[in-house]
Amino acid sequence: MPAAFAPLPPPPSLKGRGSILLLPLSRPVPVAACMTPISRRGLCLVLAAPSGAGKSAIATALVASEQDLRLSVSVTTRAPRAGETDGVHYHFQTQEAFDRLVSENGLLEWARVLGRHCYGTPRAPVEAALAAGRDMVFDIDWQGHRQLRAALPEDVVGVFILPPDMATLEARLRARAGDDEAEIARRMRLAHDEISHWAEFDHVVVNDDLPNAIEAVRAVLHAARTATARQTGAAAFVRRLAG
Repeated sequence: MPAAFAPLPPPPSLKGRGSILLLPLSRPVPVAACMTPISRRGLCLVLAAPSGAGKSAIATALVASEQDLRLSVSVTTRAPRAGETDGVHYHFQTQEAFDRLVSENGLLEWARVLGRHCYGTPRAPVEAALAAGRDMVFDIDWQGHRQLRAALPEDVVGVFILPPDMATLEARLRARAGDDEAEIARRMRLAHDEISHWAEFDHVVVNDDLPNAIEAVRAVLHAARTATARQTGAAAFVRRLAG
């Protein structure tokens, strides 16, 4: 059906004949605006990639444009950096408080990075969001994805973001202008290890053009939202249809 038209109920004289009138509209009506919502369980959209592949840019763009999608805020033991706000960029915790979360099963996944600071995903806000039908996007590595899938096996959709080639990846790292040669070399070495885990993910997207990559991941998100297993209200909806 053309996007510039929307179906209206037939007039009284046509009722019972299955007719539909198509009236021109001044602008297209989004499909979502015409859909009757069915209660569903939220999902965890995990984006993983080597540094410089664009996963953070994709996550930020989706959060800014997708209703019911929020970025998961990690817990960390490192000190805040300039411009960072507690509860927005990270939940900053002491090592003692972090260890208590781990012992009380309060984290869905966690890791000690480079043998120094700890990072993890708090369990309570994620589980509350999923139960309320809201989705969470995670900017984590393959290890975090593996732990998160083990903790919430029915709720995780993993997308691995690949660069078009390693030369482009290195060029993107250099364009940041914040890392020295040693750090760029270290990130490139790590990239090969990160990329070796691509097959653990449900979907793979090559980011050779950021807008296209964003739309590819958006398509994954929309398809996952309508998966039959997530439609907790579908049975009741169908019963209402049946009268």
